[in-house]
Amino acid sequence: MALGPDDASAEASPSGMLYRRVLLKLSGDAFAPDDRGFGIAPEPVELLAHQLSDVVHKGVQTAVVVGGGNIFRGRDAPQMDRARADYMGMLATVMNALALQDALERIGVTTRVQTAIAMAQIAEPFIPLRAVRHLERGRIVIFAAGLGRPFFSTDTTAAQVALEIHAEAILKGTRVDGVYDSDPNVNPDAVRFDHLEYIEVLKRGLQVMDATAISLCMENKLPIIVFDYREEGNIMRTLMGERIGTLVDAGG
Repeated sequence: MALGPDDASAEASPSGMLYRRVLLKLSGDAFAPDDRGFGIAPEPVELLAHQLSDVVHKGVQTAVVVGGGNIFRGRDAPQMDRARADYMGMLATVMNALALQDALERIGVTTRVQTAIAMAQIAEPFIPLRAVRHLERGRIVIFAAGLGRPFFSTDTTAAQVALEIHAEAILKGTRVDGVYDSDPNVNPDAVRFDHLEYIEVLKRGLQVMDATAISLCMENKLPIIVFDYREEGNIMRTLMGERIGTLVDAGG
């Protein structure tokens, strides 16, 4: 992936870390009280905040894209105009971003929220160069409101933003420990993949990220690591190169 001359990710990664700059993608479920819960629970948010704090203190520049399905998901409101429903979903992601920002700031981690929909009283506008400067200064940047346009998922947002800020990898936090050939919560014989190529994900229709996001990553050779974020320390273990979860890349 081509990097600009001023891009910090062109420098060496922090000692012991695989990457210097990463983007963590979290669905709205990461903020919910349980697998099917709604709303924002303090325990999972605080767990995320402490894990992210550890990563930043190791020198890894960390950005986050959050979903909003724990509050509202546009596609789940078929009676509504889809564009209007998607805008409501974008607003839900802002609530999650502010909750995560609050948890991080309470433990001393300087954080900025940037949104694709202007709301100057609570967040900065999405400006990639400003986001990069925040990252270089050791701040976590949380991106909310998707791409600011309906019909695009937060998966696609994560891929797009990761490329704009020159992240070296996407960490996809999920509630399972990687990518399986079928739902492991339903099929006890489901097989977990340690490694997949982008094209295989698309051909099999595997639930990693949506097809648009996978295609963006494939075109730009941006690796994706899918792992269970709920186990404390897993974000750090992933960045240190431990073989947990599933790596999706261009292969050999």
